[in-house]
Amino acid sequence: MDVALGGTFDPVHDGHRRLFERAFELGDVTVGLTSDELAPKTRDVDRRVRSYDERKAALESELESIAADYDREFEVRTLESPTGIATEPQFDFLVVSPETREGGERINEIRREEGHDPLEVVVVPHVRADDGDIISSTRIVMGEIDEHGTVLDGD
Repeated sequence: MDVALGGTFDPVHDGHRRLFERAFELGDVTVGLTSDELAPKTRDVDRRVRSYDERKAALESELESIAADYDREFEVRTLESPTGIATEPQFDFLVVSPETREGGERINEIRREEGHDPLEVVVVPHVRADDGDIISSTRIVMGEIDEHGTVLDGD
């Protein structure tokens, strides 16, 4: 089975790792990594995002060990649009977080229009930080939590 997922992944955190693990449970994985042009447009909060090359290197490092655990292959490709690679016919699954479920529905509309079978959209629940809020890259960048959801002392 071929699995697609996408994101900015800056920085990678335990919520992302849960997405990756679920994806590798399903099959070989292609990760669409947002381009430098797309990444800022996908943010709710205006914040610095590392360059594509920096994010890709960190992402590949994360994926290597998880892929090995599941004996799977992976590829990282540039995502130039929000619907990106998942509209391509070879994919069977799309792994998403709860807030990107609607994007998965839009991808399936495009796939149907292009004569492709719809993807099975697999929604992976958020991982919660120690304070009960979700772990997010923005919270990490803002210094609220670390990549594992540990609340950091604001002093």
